[in-house]
Formats: sequence, C-alpha cells, structure tokens
Amino acid sequence: MALLVVCALFTLSCWVSFYFILCNINGRRSYEWNCRLVTLVHGILAVCITAYIGYVDGPWPFTYPGTKNTPLQISALVLSLGYFIFDMAWCVYFRTEGPVMLAHHTMSILGILLTLWLGESGIESCAVLFGSEITNPLLQARWFLKQTGRYGTWLGDVVDVLFVLLFVTMRIFVGGTMLYCELISPRPRFFIKCGGVAMYALSWVFMVDIVRFATRKRKEWQRQKDGLKESLTANGHEGKRD
Repeated sequence: MALLVVCALFTLSCWVSFYFILCNINGRRSYEWNCRLVTLVHGILAVCITAYIGYVDGPWPFTYPGTKNTPLQISALVLSLGYFIFDMAWCVYFRTEGPVMLAHHTMSILGILLTLWLGESGIESCAVLFGSEITNPLLQARWFLKQTGRYGTWLGDVVDVLFVLLFVTMRIFVGGTMLYCELISPRPRFFIKCGGVAMYALSWVFMVDIVRFATRKRKEWQRQKDGLKESLTANGHEGKRD
C-alpha cells in the first residue's frame, strides 16, 4: 500500500508538472485551455490503456468481475487517480464546475482508492474508466472548437452527434449491462457494487442534460433548415412539388 501511495503521488506530480509546462509554453492561452489539454491527454491515454486491458490483457469485465487486480490494471488506475486529484483541485480552486461534475470526480477518486485498497475489481474499474473517458476527447474538442470560433461549422455538428451517440451507447446501454453483471455476480464486494450503482445513477443525471442539449440542437437545426428553405423560396429556387 505504501508503494501505491508513492506511485499515486508521483502520477499527481507528473500531471501537475505537465500542466505548468503547458502554461509556460502556451502563456497566451487561458488556464482553462491548458487544463483541458491535460484532460484531453488523460482521456486519450486512459481509453487506450483500458481498451487494451479489457480487449487484450483481460479478463473480460462482463464475465469476471471481482477478480484480483493485475499490475497493468493497477498502473492504469494509479495514473487516473493522480489526474482526478489534480483536476478536482483545479476545479475547486478556479470554481469552474458545478456539484454534479465535482461529485463525479469525488466518486471516481473514492472508487479507485477502494479498488486499490481491496486489491480486486480492477477490471470493472478499468471498464468504467474506459466508458467514462471515451467521450472525453469529443467533449474537449467541442470546447476548443467554441474557443476558436469553429463550433458553428459542420465539424461542430459532427462532434456533437458523435458525443451524444457515444454517451448513450457507452454510459447508458453498455454501462447498464456492466452494472447488471456486477450486481448478479457473487465475487465483487458490497461496497464495489454500491459504487457501481452510484456511478450509473450519476450517468443518468448527465443523461438528462444530454437530452436537453440534443433537444435544443434539433430545434436549432430545424430553424436553420426552415430558414434555408425560405431563402430558396424567396430567390425563386423552390424545389419540385409532387
């Protein structure tokens, strides 16, 4: 356990150092810009590592939840633990996030700590990490597009559609299946199952915001479509009628 603490502190220092290096390189950019770059890098690393764990290294999380942690699983969790502590501290200091996101970070930190302390259920934690972080690059891309004035282009629409589809697929459907396998299996500890229920419930809280966003986006696209149709009609280019 002492070694895990040292490793967690080391990864934390690495993320903090990376952030300050970015601030030094991108001095003309805001602190949030550089923090989101750190978030983007963590998201890509976490997805790649946990995908390898789930699909190659194993075991399969839907079939073998509650198994002993492997060295690779521990490494992935410690890496993300350091990031979540850094990002949590950054969000609290700059007051950029609401209670829902802070609750997500808090549960992520506690869940990883519990998994490392128990020495088991690392495969489920990595699966949850994969499902949570796979939408992260798209979320950061959306923010960067807004900051650079490109969000109103077709690229912004593609990012939004992919984000919504990935979120619903991974966090709701795949996440629900993962939770079901976790709950019916006799191997995972009770506290691990409670953590899984809490994370899935939080996904539904985010889902409410996603539905509201998708509704607004659909209405915006409809207004643009109607405006284009009216413009074509006004210019005498109305399409053929049956």
